Amino acid sequence: MEENSQNNKTTYDQVNIESENTNRKKTFRKWKRKEDDREFPKKEKKEYFKNSSEIQDGISSIQEGLNEKSNLGLHKDLKRVVELNNKNHKNTLNPHYKLDLKTKAKIRITPLGGLGEIGGNITVIESQDSAIVVDAGMSFPEADMHGVDILVPDFSYLHAIKDKIVGLIITHAHEDHIGAVPHLFKQLQFPIYGTPLPLGMIGNKFDECGLKKFRSYFRIVEKRKPIKIGDFEIEWIHITHSVIDASALAIKTQAGVILHTGDFKIDHTPVDNFPTDLHRLAYYGENGIMLMLSDSTNSHRPGYTPSESSVGPSFENIFKNTQDRIIMSTFSSNIHRVYQAINYGLQFNRKICVIGRSMEKNLEIARQLGYIHIPQNVFIDAHEVEKYSDSEVLIVTTGSQGETMSALYRMATDEHRHIKIKPTDTIIISAKPIPGNEGNVSKVINFLMKSGAKVAYQDFSEIHVSGHAAQEEQKLMLRLIKPKFFLPIHGEYNHLAKHKETAIKCGVLEKNILLMEDGDQIEVCPNYIKKIRSVKNGKLFIDNQLGKIVDNLTVLDRQKLAEDGIIIISMQIKDSKMVENPRIQTFGLLGDKEEKIFIKELDDAIKLYISNAKPETINKNLENNIKNYLRKIVFKRFKKYPTMVLNIYFL
Repeated sequence: MEENSQNNKTTYDQVNIESENTNRKKTFRKWKRKEDDREFPKKEKKEYFKNSSEIQDGISSIQEGLNEKSNLGLHKDLKRVVELNNKNHKNTLNPHYKLDLKTKAKIRITPLGGLGEIGGNITVIESQDSAIVVDAGMSFPEADMHGVDILVPDFSYLHAIKDKIVGLIITHAHEDHIGAVPHLFKQLQFPIYGTPLPLGMIGNKFDECGLKKFRSYFRIVEKRKPIKIGDFEIEWIHITHSVIDASALAIKTQAGVILHTGDFKIDHTPVDNFPTDLHRLAYYGENGIMLMLSDSTNSHRPGYTPSESSVGPSFENIFKNTQDRIIMSTFSSNIHRVYQAINYGLQFNRKICVIGRSMEKNLEIARQLGYIHIPQNVFIDAHEVEKYSDSEVLIVTTGSQGETMSALYRMATDEHRHIKIKPTDTIIISAKPIPGNEGNVSKVINFLMKSGAKVAYQDFSEIHVSGHAAQEEQKLMLRLIKPKFFLPIHGEYNHLAKHKETAIKCGVLEKNILLMEDGDQIEVCPNYIKKIRSVKNGKLFIDNQLGKIVDNLTVLDRQKLAEDGIIIISMQIKDSKMVENPRIQTFGLLGDKEEKIFIKELDDAIKLYISNAKPETINKNLENNIKNYLRKIVFKRFKKYPTMVLNIYFL
């Protein structure tokens, strides 16, 4: 591995093994490699191996001239080596004896997002004096979070420890790992460490958000080169995922080494021919890992996740058998997926039209950095598509998750300025919906199919492959790293629990595995792992149109208005009497005909209350009294409490 073993000599450690049949002790040799060049003298070696098989360089030889009576000795010699081999196996499987059990150093792990959900990943790792933040991702809102485009983690805990934070550590360029970085930097600033593609994509986000000046915080790292950051020494290790330039992290601390896999799968035949750096992972595993945090997204899926390159033949088959226009939609960050589609488009003499701001920017930066190689002259703009026949065009676009503002959604609803869906179109949706987006994706597919287009989605099993490890890949990672302690991350609770089962099968003790929730703070050292407290966590609601945070109470008000409706009443009071009929409006309760009858009921009820009320009641707390009175009437009718706005003007 990392050691240069050339010219190293082998020496021997003396081990006493008690004979099974006598009290006499025999000396036996266990082979072990050491750094010094010392050898046993021949005389000493002869004395050590007297009445036993000779062992040299890890090999045992049996004395010549064995007779029937000596078979017992032979079997004992064989058994001794079996025992030594078993001991070596156990040491290899559990190199935890290499951890420093006497250290007083402790590390705290605090996930602020990414657990109990898919997305929004952010984890804080702290020593006594330093802290690093691993990733800062966004997630998608629920359907009832009206006017909210994305969710980002609550950064309250980061404010509390801001003086300790020495850097933001980025594993890869997916939105659920970098999407919240601009919103974080509007509040706090510290160095951002990452490989070129993630930093390039974060740079684009900073440009859009008016944060270009914060590019000075970027620190570009090289893989396989440990970097000192505060109390930590961190090495980025190449892994394969559904985005280029993804990394695992080997984090050396005073307590021990922490291995953070990031999002990963083990793809032996990736599109760029750069597979997961298993050698480097094994090196750290062999030297003893105190703790591993690992991706749990596909923990229920048996077997292996197919290679990204396996999508290519499906694309080729579609392009070969389609003479009309092809529209392909996937995640804008899945550069290799887009790259494969473009290559097949070029192979079949099609011009490439890229639509969608994020898709355009991500492809451009991948081209500029040299991750992909596509000549500029093959691209056309959206307004040029009509100049070419349908068989000469491939459109690559965003919208695979059914986002209402995406290019594909606007095409499907006939709202796009340049592209109209035709009955002859073939549309490839090369992505699966993120949990919670199923309804939006289904809606887009329905719109596309109503337009007569052919949609290639779930009917092509190899049109999309996951970027996350299935069970056999998770097992391989566990066997390579061999951690003493294990924290499953990135997924809902059922994903974490299933990953725990897999880890136990791979030799991790159940007592050494914790299932965390967002806000749990874990303390770990070579001797133990335990939860010590919970910290404030949650979500911030972001309106992308305004680029601002939407207050939590505002979102709750919107939910109530959407679910229960609203009643608005205006009236004038003079001399304890109503001047004219109250003006009543309702929204979200009834249709026009029923609304008129209901308004008449409320009108009569208000007049009856005012006419019977005492003057002192009208002058004091009239608004609250009328509200309480009307709420009972409304609940009796609708079995819910609509929002009620009452405006009373005293003349």
